[in-house]
Amino acid sequence: MADNLPTEFDVVVIGTGLPESITAAACARSGQRVLHVDSKNYYGGNWASFSFSGLLSWIKENQEKTDISDECEDWRKLILENEEVISLSKKDKTIHHVEDFCFDDQDSAEGVEEAGALAKLPDLGACGAEGIAQEPEKEIPQVESTLQESQEPEKAPGTEAVTVTEGNETEITSENESSPSAAAGESALELGKTETAPSEEPKKVTYSQIVREGRRFNIDLVSKVPCSRADVFNSKQLTVVEKRMLMKFLTFCLEYEQHPDEYQDYENSTFAQFLKTRMLTPSLQHFILHSIAMVSETDSTTLEGLQATKKFLQCLGRYGNTPFLFPLYGQGEIPQCFCRMCAVFGGIYCLRHPVRCLVVDKESGRCKAIVDHFGQRISANYFIVEDSYLPESICTNVCYRQISRAVLITDQSVLDTDSEQQVSILAVPPVTPGKPAVCVIELCSSTMTCMKNTYLVHLTCPSTNTAREDLEPVVQQLFSLNTEKETESEQLKKPRVLWAVYFNMRDSSGIDRSSYDGLPSNVYVCSGPDSALGNDCAVRQAETIFQDMFPSEDFCPAPPNPEDIIYDEDEIEAEEPEFSNSPETKPEPSAEEECSGDSTAVKKQDNEE
Repeated sequence: MADNLPTEFDVVVIGTGLPESITAAACARSGQRVLHVDSKNYYGGNWASFSFSGLLSWIKENQEKTDISDECEDWRKLILENEEVISLSKKDKTIHHVEDFCFDDQDSAEGVEEAGALAKLPDLGACGAEGIAQEPEKEIPQVESTLQESQEPEKAPGTEAVTVTEGNETEITSENESSPSAAAGESALELGKTETAPSEEPKKVTYSQIVREGRRFNIDLVSKVPCSRADVFNSKQLTVVEKRMLMKFLTFCLEYEQHPDEYQDYENSTFAQFLKTRMLTPSLQHFILHSIAMVSETDSTTLEGLQATKKFLQCLGRYGNTPFLFPLYGQGEIPQCFCRMCAVFGGIYCLRHPVRCLVVDKESGRCKAIVDHFGQRISANYFIVEDSYLPESICTNVCYRQISRAVLITDQSVLDTDSEQQVSILAVPPVTPGKPAVCVIELCSSTMTCMKNTYLVHLTCPSTNTAREDLEPVVQQLFSLNTEKETESEQLKKPRVLWAVYFNMRDSSGIDRSSYDGLPSNVYVCSGPDSALGNDCAVRQAETIFQDMFPSEDFCPAPPNPEDIIYDEDEIEAEEPEFSNSPETKPEPSAEEECSGDSTAVKKQDNEE
C-alpha cells in the first residue's frame, strides 16, 4: 500500500521507460535506495508492448485525451513557506493523430472474448486509487504480477533473442535458430538456406481470430533492434569489382579515427555527400547508406555515418554470423528486465502511482521531495523524470521532433520466401526528394509477438506530416488493403493487411538540459524513444545521468560469479567434515574448542545466508 512506503530515498524515478529503468537498475546495483513509480498500470511507457486488446485500450485512451481531475487539495499543507512546487503533468501528451483501421469483417468480432484474459484493473480515481508497492524481499513476484496484460502466462523471464541476416541491398532477413515455437528437433538454419514450406496451405485469418488470440500478440509502441548485421557479400546485385571497392571502404571505416585527413573536410556535410567523394558506384553508395550504416540520407552527418558503419562492422560475429538481435515477446521486455534487476537489488516499484509535484527549496533551488497522488511526501537526493511528466511551463523553449509510426497485422510475409522463421528489416528509400526513408520491420510468430499464420509489421520514419500521410504510401506499395481500387491480381500478389494503426510519437531525444526552464540541478530528464534503429540513445542517456549523480561508482557492473569468490583459508578448513574409521566416542571439547566451534557455526550460517 502507498501509505506504507518509506518517506526517504536516495533516488526517486518517475516513469518506467527504457532510460529510466536502466538508470534505476544502475542506482540500485550501486547500493542506492530507489523508489520507481509510474502513473500507468503497465511498465515501459512509450517503450511498452501490448496484447491486442491492450493496444485497443491504449488507442482509445489516446484518442479521447481526457484529463484527470484533481479535486483533493489537502496535499498543499505539506508545502512549507520556503518551498515552491513544480506541478507535474496529469496526462501524457506525447502521442498524436491516432488512427486505426480494420480491413476485415469487424462485426464478426462482436461478443468474442480474448482467451485467457486477465481481469481488468479499475480506473484510476482522483483521490482513491491504490498504489502497488513492492517490498524488497518480494520484488520479483510482485513485479511480474503487475505486468501489463500483454504478457504470456507461460513465458520465460528475461529477454531472449533471435538473430538476423541480410537478403539484399535494402532488406535484412533473419532466420531464428532456436525458436520456442519451432518443432522439436529442428536444426539451426545456415546462412543462405531456408526451410521448406509446410505442405498445408494456411487458413485465412479473420479479425475475430485476432481478437480471440489477442494475448498471442506483443505489439511494440516502438520497433528497435539492439544490434545488427548483414551478409553484404552474398548479394548478387554487386559485381566483384564493387565488392572489392566496398571492402576497401569498410576497412577505412574500421579505423577512420586514425585518418582524420580523409574526412575532416566533410565533417559539416551529410554522409551521403561524403560517400560521393569516395569513388563508389551509386549502387555501393545506396548499399552503405541504407543497408550497413542505416542512417538518414538527408540529416546524418559524415561522422554519424562513419560511427554507424564502424559499429555495424564491430558487431559482426558476436552472436553467430550476425550481430542483429531481436527480443522475444517484444521491445517492452527490455525495460521490464531492468526493472526486475532494480527490484532484485532492493528497489521499490509502484504502478498506478501518479506524482502531483516536485517540491523545490526556494533558497538552494534544489528539489527536496515529491508529493504523490495519495498525499504522501517522499524525500530524496536525486530525481529522474520522464519528459512526458514535465509541465508546459518548463518545456516552453523545447523544440520537439515527431516520429511517424504504423503497426500492421498481415496474413503473409512481404518477402518471397519459403521460411516461416524470420525477421525482416527493409529500408525503403524516399520516393520524393527530401522525404525520409521508412524503416520496415516484419516479425513472424516465432518472435512471440503475433499469432500463428500472421505477421506483425512496424513502419517508422521521422515525421513530415501525420503518420498516416507519411506511411500509407509505403503500405499501399507493399501490401493489399482490400480496397475497390485494387485489382484482383494486385490483391493476390501482396500480403493482405487485416488491421492497422497509425500514430505520431514525440521525439525528445538529443534535447540539451539547458532547454528546460527552471529545472532544479538535481532533477534529470529522460527522453522517450527516437527514430533510430537500436537503443543507443537511451543507454548513453542512462549512463550519463548515473555518472553525473555518482561519479565514483561503476555503471551497472556485472555481478560476481559465485565460482570466482575466494573464501578465507581458515574458514575452508573449519568447514571440512571430519571422518573416523572407529566408532569410539569423541572426547568432550575444551572451552576454547567450543568457542571455535561456535565461531565456525556462525561463519557457516553467514555463508548460507
